[in-house]
Amino acid sequence: MNRLVIVKGAGDIATGIAHRLYCSGFRVVTTELFQPTVIRRTVAFAEAVYTGRVVVEEVTAVKTLPDSVLQVVEEGKIPVVVDPAGAVIKQLRPWAVVDAILAKRNVGTQINDAPVVIGVGPGFVAGVDVHAVVESMRGHYLGRVIYNGQALQNTGVPGDIGGYTKERILRAPCAGVFQVERPIGSAVSVGETVAWVSDQPVVAAISGVLRGLLQEGLMVEAGMKIGDIDPRCQPEHCFTISDKARSIGGGVLEALLYHAAREHQG
Repeated sequence: MNRLVIVKGAGDIATGIAHRLYCSGFRVVTTELFQPTVIRRTVAFAEAVYTGRVVVEEVTAVKTLPDSVLQVVEEGKIPVVVDPAGAVIKQLRPWAVVDAILAKRNVGTQINDAPVVIGVGPGFVAGVDVHAVVESMRGHYLGRVIYNGQALQNTGVPGDIGGYTKERILRAPCAGVFQVERPIGSAVSVGETVAWVSDQPVVAAISGVLRGLLQEGLMVEAGMKIGDIDPRCQPEHCFTISDKARSIGGGVLEALLYHAAREHQG
């Protein structure tokens, strides 16, 4: 395709989208916050904000200044631009914008941001503020493209993995500085301390593999999501794009190809 697509967000779901588009021939740029609060850092291009460079399944993303974006794209890499306001969209005038922030609401995306605008998950209405919406809720409709209407509303309950929902999520027991005790990919048991918030332990409620943890040293609020345990106990899953991200990425790819075909038909 060789068309420019800006993906807002560079967390694990946005990375799955960007990766699929890149591998399908699109030129891809991602945007992120000054301090991303991504949990699945081993498979998130957002990690480049902290490290400068990250590789996810053989695709390289690098932290990039706005005036160097196109150069990095031409080098065959995915730029990660610290740009919460999305100013790079007006600067680059992409063919498509994909809002994959997953804020559960629209935080500023408009249907006139680009010729094709896609929203991921709840908070968008296809035909109003975006051209299409891709379903993000686990289950029968995951990855479905919606051209009229909106995605299923957020239930507040994490998706079922291995028979667990809320139990697999690690949350801050208090406000304070986040510190890591066990690395991502390690096996953990019920009752084990996997991290700390100030002097308070973060304890595993289930056994499994530590699939994700927040960046160490960040300030967190009480109740904030700071980690994720996968009860399926497959360490390699921690370092590859998830089934959910791949499915959503496929939906975004379908939506973009649908609009490209309509343009070709005139």
